[in-house]
Amino acid sequence: VFRSTLKSVPHTQNLLNKVKLPFGLVIHPFKDLSSLPVISAGTIVRCKRCRTYINPFVSFLQERKWRCNMCFTVNDTAEEFLHHPVTKTYGEPHTRPECTNSTIEFIAPQEYMLRPPQPAVYLFLMDVSHSAIETGYLQIVCDSLLDHLDHLPGDSRTRIGFLTYNGTVHFYRMSEGLSQPQMIIVSDIDDMFIPTPENLLVNLRESKSLVQDLLHQLPRIHTSDAEGEIDTYSALGAALEVAKKLIGASGGSGDGVPTIHPLHWPRGWLKVSWRTPMQGGWGKPPQAPSTQVRDYYKKLALDCSAQQVAIDFFFFNSHYIDIATLSCASRFSAGDLHYYPSLHVVHNPLEAERLSRDLERYLSRKIGFESVMRIRCTKGLAIHTFHGNFFVRSTDLLSLANINPDAGYAVNLSIEDPLTDMSAVCFQAALLYTTSKGERRIRVHTLCLPVAKTPADVFNNVDCVAVVTLLSKMAVDRSVTASISDAREAMMNAMVDPLKAYKETLPQGMTTAGVYVPKSLSLLPLFIQCLLKHRAFRLGVSTRLDDRVFAMISLKMQPATYAMYDIHPDLYRVDDLHEEGGLTVSGREIPQPNILPLTAESLSQSGVFLLDCGWRLYILVGRLTPQSFIQDVLGVPQFSSIEEPMNSLPDLENHASELLHSFVDWLQDSRPHHAPVSIIRDDSRDRHLVLSRLVQDRTESSMSTTEFLINLQQKLT
Repeated sequence: VFRSTLKSVPHTQNLLNKVKLPFGLVIHPFKDLSSLPVISAGTIVRCKRCRTYINPFVSFLQERKWRCNMCFTVNDTAEEFLHHPVTKTYGEPHTRPECTNSTIEFIAPQEYMLRPPQPAVYLFLMDVSHSAIETGYLQIVCDSLLDHLDHLPGDSRTRIGFLTYNGTVHFYRMSEGLSQPQMIIVSDIDDMFIPTPENLLVNLRESKSLVQDLLHQLPRIHTSDAEGEIDTYSALGAALEVAKKLIGASGGSGDGVPTIHPLHWPRGWLKVSWRTPMQGGWGKPPQAPSTQVRDYYKKLALDCSAQQVAIDFFFFNSHYIDIATLSCASRFSAGDLHYYPSLHVVHNPLEAERLSRDLERYLSRKIGFESVMRIRCTKGLAIHTFHGNFFVRSTDLLSLANINPDAGYAVNLSIEDPLTDMSAVCFQAALLYTTSKGERRIRVHTLCLPVAKTPADVFNNVDCVAVVTLLSKMAVDRSVTASISDAREAMMNAMVDPLKAYKETLPQGMTTAGVYVPKSLSLLPLFIQCLLKHRAFRLGVSTRLDDRVFAMISLKMQPATYAMYDIHPDLYRVDDLHEEGGLTVSGREIPQPNILPLTAESLSQSGVFLLDCGWRLYILVGRLTPQSFIQDVLGVPQFSSIEEPMNSLPDLENHASELLHSFVDWLQDSRPHHAPVSIIRDDSRDRHLVLSRLVQDRTESSMSTTEFLINLQQKLT
């Protein structure tokens, strides 16, 4: 939930400069937690000076006095706080849940509300241009909504609405007197207006039958074989603009806490709020004032954020659509982004399956509305850069119109004043949000770390995963402000400089030729090599611009655990799974095979290997795999009978099949997005999908791990 790149904090900025390590926090504030203490108290105890929430790391001078661990102010203990809510005892405030749990949630009293909690409002925008409809996505989305209407986060006040758009914008009126929804078309997209102020956003519970009727009708209304002129235009800008007006019209500025869901499939370059013909092929898009267009989407996002509206984007494109520009609408409104390149229900069923499974979670996961998050740290430390999807309201306050359990954030830190007199420092992230049931809550995470006085203490206590996560986010920023080459150079320097500094701390005579790495950073060279070969930063390999941009956005907005799946794939041998040493989850045995080095030398023609790439799972079947395994697990008589492509594991009633299924299901359940399975024969042309992710091997444009370490050694000498 809350981790620091340095588990021991240098006592001065000079020491931090000496060790050359990045100093920052990686936080997953709204993570799904199996156990979370929830406190309902009339008074929430906070420091009178810096407003830090009381936590396990404050010190009680006596039962009626406590010292803040951030600013060291001595505070009076409230009378109510002397009573323990569980044991009903009196006079032991240090035993209360607030003082024994580093993560806790408060039900907020009235003073934490500027206004009564607002209802959840969902407005779905769907692209129904010819190219979009041909993919078949609309049926998937409508089916998913029909299946999950009852699971949408909210209460009896939840409201819902729908807009569709191609060259025009279509509204759907769902009033009580109508036997079926009424479609209203507005063609003047240069001067958009709301055709009727009522019944475009309706109460979900009261109008559920009309909403269901509309979702059944939408795929039939908008079909690719409809007679008449084919509409190849996309008025996304106009649709977003009127969506913002519609939400404002639903009760004034910010009445309701909505999420706009544009489901978008345009091709070519997209003007701001007027019609643009789709650009066929791969020709250059029309020249446009890109800064002006980007500023438009950023301003739209900031206007939405001010009304507590988040914009979540789903992209299903086969050609360039400039995700870099469009994503501004989500990034600055604290929205979410999903990308399904070349989705087609017939020609690319894997992406269609991924969309369907992702929507299951997306439509039912918990959500926090009207959120703000503030990060506090001990006096002497300072925050200077945030990473993620948000709007920065002040130096330490993030405005998050929506918060979801899959969103991650990071922050860079510096040391302004020496920490010489301290033995420990603390950090606290407080997330104030409204639940989907209309309850105001505060989730507080507190982290305490020791202060280090020597370089050795710092080097021995580094969180390598947090370092790589923070470096990847910083590298994305460098790519945007400078270039990918500069970002790659910065990542190399971020690895070389600390290792040089570490070598200097070793006693003379201990260092001979070689690469000296502290144990805590033993995987850093491998992870940096993985980042250099990642599609966000790789050079020398053809990479579609939208693919690269989305890879960068993912690194910026994913929590550390999920980002690492994407940065460093895991390779397993799965034809000899056994229960020994495995896990037991919900009564099911989960085998735990060893993780193999990411090199072709780990593969063999007589084995079956699973490569977990985060977004995809590939199973490579060797041509000499025993027939018994092929029959028991793949359900075919022999290797040559394996279909191409084969995109699902048959569910067979035998021990080998059950073990592999339990392992694959466990891997898929460990991340918020669906990772579809592809089964690849060793003699298939798709074999390159596996080989290209074996990052320790040499390619035409990149070094092997051995060559990379030799190059690193040369830089260190």
